[in-house]
Amino acid sequence: MTDRGETANARIQQFLAEADPRLTGVLFIDLAAIAANYRLLSGTCAPAKCAGVIKANAYGLGVVRVASTLAGVGCDTFFVATLREAESLKEAVGDAVIYVLDGLLPGTGPVFTSNEFRPVLNSLADVREWDEHCRSAGAQGKAAIQLDTGMTRLGLSPAELAELAGQPELLATFETVLVMSHVACADEPNHPKNAQQLARFREMRQLLSPRPASFANSAGVFLGRSYHFDLARPGIALYGGRAVMGEPNPMATVVHLYGRIVQVRQTTEPVTVGYGATHSLDPPRRLATVAAGYADGYPRHASASSTDPGATVRLAGHAVPVIGRISMDLIVLDVSDLPEDVAQRGGWVELLGAKVTVDDLADRAGTIGYEILTRLGRRYHRIYLD
Repeated sequence: MTDRGETANARIQQFLAEADPRLTGVLFIDLAAIAANYRLLSGTCAPAKCAGVIKANAYGLGVVRVASTLAGVGCDTFFVATLREAESLKEAVGDAVIYVLDGLLPGTGPVFTSNEFRPVLNSLADVREWDEHCRSAGAQGKAAIQLDTGMTRLGLSPAELAELAGQPELLATFETVLVMSHVACADEPNHPKNAQQLARFREMRQLLSPRPASFANSAGVFLGRSYHFDLARPGIALYGGRAVMGEPNPMATVVHLYGRIVQVRQTTEPVTVGYGATHSLDPPRRLATVAAGYADGYPRHASASSTDPGATVRLAGHAVPVIGRISMDLIVLDVSDLPEDVAQRGGWVELLGAKVTVDDLADRAGTIGYEILTRLGRRYHRIYLD
């Protein structure tokens, strides 16, 4: 563990030892780790600049605190998904550049220009509406243009781009400050689609006059310099998540989640655990019930049965298995192999952290770390470690 990690852990343990007895779950968000992750990503993609993707409330961790932290270490460009997200972010980042990925919805032009937000124009219809708005408002707004290089989600198709290239007057009323696309398979470095999209992006860009370009997401940062262009847009890696499949994760742990034990029991006869009676146990077993569940974002698909292991958690440095189905508010653990004084009513269990990461839990639940982070529930008491 790094010195930063040891310091964070000491503060976590001190807080838990003195915690309000009413608390049943505490989510610690290590802002120093987010800052360290940004520095690592920024250094990796230099001399390209590094933005911060902070959509979905900074992946569930609190957009104002996260954005302020990133701004404090030199991040001056941010990407959000929606216009409402941009509005909630503006005060936290001052004069920083804010792009809105979902683009220009009909009638939203005045909000963009009055706040100096930059829409990502994802279709020829977006371009036309932005042109008309800037023309009627007498304001030369700034915007990004997204090209669809194979994601088939957002962005101008090759046919739309060709049509736009034949109508340069549509670009005369505003400043196109960025041309961008998105890599579909960057988390698999050897996937052939990466090189295909890169070649298509270079080809499509040639139909527009030279402008700064952005292509790399978190995983794209680690694909190499040819993917960096002028601006990288990491998201999940800022929050400690795994960007590249099958390789060690170099990012610092940001999320530490703890749940409180509400009951400890000893079984003296064969029992089943949880809904559906899917997990059978022979005595003697010692079980601990923790106050967290899928209502708090702990995924039901991480449940266990007699034949299929589920998630694991950490208790006093020991790996402990989840048993039975995860329910709305409760998780059951088998603590039989631990010393009796370790698992006690009122004690704390580490649900997520450096040893059981968001990606570990996601793998067990058959999902991705993005979903785990963005679903972390409102019942957790949140503490920011600065």
